Amino acid sequence: MSNSGTPSKKDQSQILTKNQKIVLNLLQNSGEALKAYSILDSLKKEGLKSPLQIYRALDKLVELGKIHKIESKNSFIICNNSNCARNTVFAICERCGKVKEIKDNNLSEGVKGLVKNNRIKVNRYNLEFFVLCKSCKTN
Repeated sequence: MSNSGTPSKKDQSQILTKNQKIVLNLLQNSGEALKAYSILDSLKKEGLKSPLQIYRALDKLVELGKIHKIESKNSFIICNNSNCARNTVFAICERCGKVKEIKDNNLSEGVKGLVKNNRIKVNRYNLEFFVLCKSCKTN
């Protein structure tokens, strides 16, 4: 908030629209990665009837860092790390499809080293490791 009591530009960019709040709430309550059309099907009774409404909400939520896109599954999941910015790492179970966000400083340092050693500029990264989750390993 600014001294005048009005929201600053940064505060305004964090204000969610009705559609964004509805989509975010669904992803928070789902506990799993969801595809856009699955989100649309789930939210039709909430008044979201157009894929464009869903994609706009998803794009803004990704931009704000509230959710992540799982590229290989073309799905979206809630962000579990409040300060992960745009660089994310996921473990995706090959058997059941469960997605887990990973926060590991050593991995981040390894990526920085890779970037430096190869003299490349990385704007953002989304690493996806395909694994067997704990439940699937024991079954």
